[in-house]
Amino acid sequence: MKLKGLKFYFVICLCWSNFFLAQDIHWSQFNANPIFLNPANAGDFNGDLRFVGNRRSQWRSVTEPFTTTSISADKSFGNHFGAGVLFFDDVAGDGKFRTNEFQLNGSYKSNFGVDSASVFHFGAIIGVNYRQVNWGLLSFDSQYNGIGYDPSLPSNEASTIQKKSNLTLGFGAKFSHKFNKLKIEMSSGLFNINQPNQGFYGEKIKRDIRSNNSLKISYPLNSSFELIPSIQFQIQGKYQSLLLGSNIKYIFTQTSLKYIAFFAGGWLRNKDAFILSFGADYQNWFFGLSYDINTSSLNAASNFRGGTEFSLRYIIRKYKPKNTMHRICPDYI
Repeated sequence: MKLKGLKFYFVICLCWSNFFLAQDIHWSQFNANPIFLNPANAGDFNGDLRFVGNRRSQWRSVTEPFTTTSISADKSFGNHFGAGVLFFDDVAGDGKFRTNEFQLNGSYKSNFGVDSASVFHFGAIIGVNYRQVNWGLLSFDSQYNGIGYDPSLPSNEASTIQKKSNLTLGFGAKFSHKFNKLKIEMSSGLFNINQPNQGFYGEKIKRDIRSNNSLKISYPLNSSFELIPSIQFQIQGKYQSLLLGSNIKYIFTQTSLKYIAFFAGGWLRNKDAFILSFGADYQNWFFGLSYDINTSSLNAASNFRGGTEFSLRYIIRKYKPKNTMHRICPDYI
């Protein structure tokens, strides 16, 4: 692959990031949630069917925990197409502000006439986003009786529960290439490109476009160890997030019948948290665990405690027997 092609891809990523400035949910183990990272990842794996689950809980030491759960499934169709579904549930704060989203993802793979070591993926999303807040769980000034808080007093809110649904669209692209032992993946996606209205009470509040760009490199140090550095940069409205670090992979067992590997790494989310991560591969299973150590100005209340995140992946690989031709001898010989 010529260097010119790489430069072109970087220019596209930077244009998306700079042109398109409430935050969407985010993950510390972003590589462990491939469809959420980019719809172009749908169906891009070695196997027949992939299931992924993610669970995050944070700010337990500060307030009511913010929890996020995501599940997805995807598969490839032939050599060029992939499809997947994703659902996530996010609950935040004392008012149980809930965000649900269901997505359909599709992808297309092509070499575009370039050498076989270079692959381009393109993907698209169509989803339904649902938001709900329960005002009845919150406290208001009207419930203060002059001495203290009295939950039996009316909050004077018109409705205790507010709901909002809308359509969301997105698309993404990914480029991967192998340079001898080194493998590089560059990914870029745009989400909420239709900027759906998420305001309650008839108020129009557009959901900002989110730009998500990432780079992942895999480099085997020897037959047992592999270095896997990554970086992710997101922009949504006035918010920016930079997450970078690396995992190191140790292959414990690798045979035709058994595969076991372990992962350990450290990550930094700019002006927010330092992240420790661990993981393990066992046959078709992967399990990941990470913990955010809060380093922002909130650490006075959090006591440096951030969030715990789990990830789980299972890949179904169907056995495909070889079609071996046998010559049958006639009975009369």
